[in-house]
Amino acid sequence: MAPSSVPRRWATAAAAILCAATTVFFGPATPAAAYAPFKVLVFSKTTGFRHDSIPTGIQAIRDLGAANGFTVDTTEDDAQFTDANLAQYQTVIFLSATGDPVGTQAGKDAFQRYIQHGGGYVGVHAAADSGYSWAWYGGLVGAYFKQHPATQAARLVVEDTAHPATAGLATSITRTDEWYDFQANPRGTVHVITSVDNSSYSGSSMGADHPTTWCHNYDGGRAFYTALGHTTESYSEAAFLHILLGGILTTAGAVAADCSVGTPPAPSVISIRARVNGRYVTAENGGAAALIANRTSIGPWEQFDRVDAGNGRIALRAHANNQFVCAENAGGSALIANRGGVGLWEQFDIVGNADGSVSLRAAVNGNYVTAENAGNSPLVANRTAIGLWEEFDLIS
Repeated sequence: MAPSSVPRRWATAAAAILCAATTVFFGPATPAAAYAPFKVLVFSKTTGFRHDSIPTGIQAIRDLGAANGFTVDTTEDDAQFTDANLAQYQTVIFLSATGDPVGTQAGKDAFQRYIQHGGGYVGVHAAADSGYSWAWYGGLVGAYFKQHPATQAARLVVEDTAHPATAGLATSITRTDEWYDFQANPRGTVHVITSVDNSSYSGSSMGADHPTTWCHNYDGGRAFYTALGHTTESYSEAAFLHILLGGILTTAGAVAADCSVGTPPAPSVISIRARVNGRYVTAENGGAAALIANRTSIGPWEQFDRVDAGNGRIALRAHANNQFVCAENAGGSALIANRGGVGLWEQFDIVGNADGSVSLRAAVNGNYVTAENAGNSPLVANRTAIGLWEEFDLIS
């Protein structure tokens, strides 16, 4: 959506916010049709880490509502997640809700139905540090939190200059926040709006491609997430408030937005052949059993997606069950394809050998994967040096 299609009410209020800041990002507002008043629910329950910025964030959203024609209700009571109660809201904002904030299955089911019937969701910052055992929610938010370095200044890059959350902003903004890394890069499953330049700060493990704000259409509803908003100061910062307001208006359906996802490049499909016996590694028993190099031909159980995990590392996703290979027990147990996301235990370095083979080094412990017992035992990441049992060919 181009800046000229921004509604007058929103553009006027956002311009007022920005004029109060040191730098003005917006140009002049242009006429557009107003939207009908609507209601949003701010949900900020935490069962994990609790951010000091939550009260300031609530007040900032109330102020945005007062200036932009929407009503704001707030709660930390997940008993309000019922069909009847949620139906009155155009979007629900998870404001740094952590842990398992919707603690009942009935509440989870009601929220899922709410989205399926066209509801909106805005996740702010630690909303990604939430719902780890709720796979549907993981899809809604787009990516789960992995880790973060110290709060510091970095360069925020606006990738989509037409989305209402960023229309009129500078394409490069230096700001201070707690920059989240995610367990898996969401690009390819969401529409990326902003990213952070990893070279502009220290401590990231995401690699060069590091989305921070995105949207997507999900299971019948509209979803928007921004990793920004850790600090109390964020909620008086013009650029961040503009991004947050855009997320609220678009997920509420008050303002149109293009959240289409481009077709990502397909991950390369590989099979792994052990040099020690010339046999292929299999995710035996549909991925439920430990990986072992004992197959003489390639079938679905012997095929893996080579997924970019950032920092030059890869993750291996088994075709047998669409789960990632894990160096279970910090590399102390056999490799098994049983993980739904990519964390440190699911990341491997590819080390080239002089004979053209490669070795796989587990990020979790820095040890090499071995086809133990000449390939007759399950693969385990427990070797500190490369020998014949640690050499593999990657077959495309």
